[in-house]
Amino acid sequence: MKVPFLDLKTQHASIRDEIDAVIKQVIDNTAFAGGPFVAQFEKEFASFCQCAFAIGVGSGTDALWLSLLALGIGSNDEVITVPNTFIATAEAISFCGARPVLVDIDEKTYTMNPELLEAAVTPRTKAIIPVHLYGQMADMDPIMEVARKHKLYVIEDACQAHGATYKGRAAGSIGDAGCFSFYPGKNLGACGEAGAVVTNNPDLDKQIRILRDHGQPQKYHHSAIGWNARMDGFQGAILNIKLKYLNQWTEARRRNAALYSKLFSTVDGIQIPAEADYAKHVYHIYPILVKNRDALIAYLEGQDVSCGIHYPVPVHLTEAYRFLCYKKGDFPESEKSAAHVLSLPMYPELTDNQIQYVVNSVIAFYA
Repeated sequence: MKVPFLDLKTQHASIRDEIDAVIKQVIDNTAFAGGPFVAQFEKEFASFCQCAFAIGVGSGTDALWLSLLALGIGSNDEVITVPNTFIATAEAISFCGARPVLVDIDEKTYTMNPELLEAAVTPRTKAIIPVHLYGQMADMDPIMEVARKHKLYVIEDACQAHGATYKGRAAGSIGDAGCFSFYPGKNLGACGEAGAVVTNNPDLDKQIRILRDHGQPQKYHHSAIGWNARMDGFQGAILNIKLKYLNQWTEARRRNAALYSKLFSTVDGIQIPAEADYAKHVYHIYPILVKNRDALIAYLEGQDVSCGIHYPVPVHLTEAYRFLCYKKGDFPESEKSAAHVLSLPMYPELTDNQIQYVVNSVIAFYA
């Protein structure tokens, strides 16, 4: 049996007529850069995220970067985040001229360990970026407590957490801003690059809109040095179609994750993902922590099971961030995750038989 890591073709086939129709509408209306289809998606996505505003941008990286810029983060500032994330989280900090400061993750949830946060705060600290990794939100209450105590901004990196909740509150709605990626493989994925910022702050909404369009509050009037970070009309239109199905797709992911966890529950030596009692996990990734990961991957490839690794090199050990002067051993939980976490196939259309085959293949390898 062949089990792909991700199957976008099947998802798109199920809504192809709707996508084709809305692409035609974008072309007929020549609404290619921003415009009414993006505006409609912004309205719908803001509501989905329990926020007053959503600003469509070109990517999740744009979302993080522009949020930091709009909050005034710049040279000589520090922003606290985690090593166990896609490098874009750190890049956005660097693009502002600020310095990433890292704290380790919780061993069970793989998200920021709030107990380590306050020790990382210095007089130069201006913001915290908790990463809602794999589809589960970080423990936000203690993070927000530290932020309020030290008067710090909080920007939620929710690029893997569309529809996740924390004590009933939607991802992106708790901090000053929430940042989302709509890269095609995300739970809510565009047919190309796109992202969004959500916020309840009208001033922040206004400033990000200016920054995403070359610093223009109105055409050819530039109040700031901005960037071209607009969402294009095709992506806004397609995302608005897909948003209608996101809750349905999320529940399918959760059912698939529950079946994986049930089948793995009697298998020794495999750590399955833990859903925190505060969380609704949306399982962008189904990560298992294993021994002999490279050999397991090679075996599964021989069984036609495709897997992934998120992420094999933590930020502090990348060549790009050597200048931070962290060393191996500084963040043991992040390093353990980088060395041992394996991402199994996970998407709404995954069948029970495929999941059983994946689990049987993993068990066969260790047997």
